[in-house]
Amino acid sequence: MLTTLLLATLLTTGSPGKADLKTPYEKGNGNITATYDETIEWYKNFDKAYDEVKMVPYGYTDSGRLLHLVIVSTDKDFDPASIKQKNKRVLLIQNGIHPGEPEGIDATMMLARDYLADKNKRKQLDNVVLAIIPVYNIGGALNRNSHTRTNQNGPEVYGFRGNARNLDLNRDYIKTDSRNAKLFHLIFRDWDPDVFMDNHTSNGADYQYVMTLIATQHNKLNTTLAKYLSEKMVPTLYAGMKKDKYPMVPYMNTVDETPDKGIIGFMESPRYATGYTALYNTIGFVPETHMLKPFKQRVDATYKLMENMIETVHRDADEIGKLRAKAKQETLQQQSFNLNWQLDTTKVEQIPFLGYAAKYKPSDVSGLERLYYDRKAPYSKNINYYNTFTPTTIVEKPVAYIIPFAWHEVIDRLKTNKVEMQQLTKDTTIAVDTYYITDYKTSPRAYEGHYIHTDVKVEKRTMQRQFLKGDYVVYLNQEANRFLVETLEPQAVDSYFAWNFFDSILMQKEYFSSYVFEDLAADYLKKDPELRKKLEDRRKADPEFAKNARAQLDFVYRNTPHYEPTHNMYPVGRLMQDMKLPL
Repeated sequence: MLTTLLLATLLTTGSPGKADLKTPYEKGNGNITATYDETIEWYKNFDKAYDEVKMVPYGYTDSGRLLHLVIVSTDKDFDPASIKQKNKRVLLIQNGIHPGEPEGIDATMMLARDYLADKNKRKQLDNVVLAIIPVYNIGGALNRNSHTRTNQNGPEVYGFRGNARNLDLNRDYIKTDSRNAKLFHLIFRDWDPDVFMDNHTSNGADYQYVMTLIATQHNKLNTTLAKYLSEKMVPTLYAGMKKDKYPMVPYMNTVDETPDKGIIGFMESPRYATGYTALYNTIGFVPETHMLKPFKQRVDATYKLMENMIETVHRDADEIGKLRAKAKQETLQQQSFNLNWQLDTTKVEQIPFLGYAAKYKPSDVSGLERLYYDRKAPYSKNINYYNTFTPTTIVEKPVAYIIPFAWHEVIDRLKTNKVEMQQLTKDTTIAVDTYYITDYKTSPRAYEGHYIHTDVKVEKRTMQRQFLKGDYVVYLNQEANRFLVETLEPQAVDSYFAWNFFDSILMQKEYFSSYVFEDLAADYLKKDPELRKKLEDRRKADPEFAKNARAQLDFVYRNTPHYEPTHNMYPVGRLMQDMKLPL
């Protein structure tokens, strides 16, 4: 063990004779968080102080500032491919996605330094490499204030949730509107982390816990990994935190206004960090410290959880590696994929919960009844925990998707994710399954820069289609299989269709003048008795339709060759049989 004198020296200098590595948080009063510039300057000094540290700029974010990745590797190997060959695990820690929730920024600096300064801690990095994003939302970190986190107890000054474009980056992983998200994809695909942590602070109910935890939803994680996560990894983390005097509970996603009626597991779709990372069989965690606890406690709890995470990954390094390899192989061979989910309310378990009594009293503002939590009335009891989800949409994967060259916004996002693609070398006509969008709902208000589509319905048709030289063929025999299905199947909750990247197909481009089409429509009805019967049946079934001459003309029009075949046709083709294509 380090002597008290030596440890004090290390906190001041990083290691004997080296730069000052005491963090801005440690120099403050326990209620101060480092600014972005202070954080980057500290990591630069950390890099200079230790050969085992390398700080890598990945590119410019929406703020115009560089996003950095800091790698801590005790054998001084900073090549991800080489690290994987050595069978080491990569733990990716991300901080400051919401810079008003900054505990991770301060805790991670101290953690990384301590693991190199303390020889006993350092041993846990023999088979674990730390990859750290010091501050992800740089624009938000630069927008400092003391008021926007209305319900939060410190720090004195902090960053803002929105980034430089006012995007919530924890809704941007799939749609990738921000430069930040594009850079994250590069980092993530370069380093292929085995475990991912994204440090946060919660909102919501009051209770006794300092730390709550979201783990990747087990139903949507590969079953091989889900078993390990639920039965071994999560229990280990809970036991370790309890031993460290920070007992945990799942994130408080409450059934009702208060936790008394139970909580619901968080089903994170791919717009969220851990929803995205699960697509590549990475085990993900979102720690959520409690907003009302003092900042010093929240920083300490975040430190302790990361400490327990490193210990667990170190202990199970070989097992995690084998399970991920198995999960990746299973994903390559997987034929059907679950896209959308619903909560199974028949499956419920009882979990212990340390809360405060929820009470009501007249509001000083409205005079009406208001909720408050009585901290003089703590309680311990079991509450319901609903954490089972069942799939509502299941699709069979095609052999390949064929994406016309024109859809560059989609192609660019696939390239950012290092999806393997080939291009047709000549125009080709081929039979593919093609979706027609038959129904959907659209948000009436903007959500993260989009008017997102939900409840998408499709009709599948097998048809001959011409694809052109330069169109992209994406085979589903690669690590990105699940990512491709989640983004290119329009029914998926976070598909590229849902995020409006294909909206131009939803607008009809050619129409008709009623007085001109009247005679032509009458001629079609004379020559096609079946069409006439369909029209008559529709009139009988729909009185409003029967009164609307334009609607009846349109009905005939849509059943003739004059109606454009591309209206509502989803342009991505699904190749269902392997065949030789000109590539």
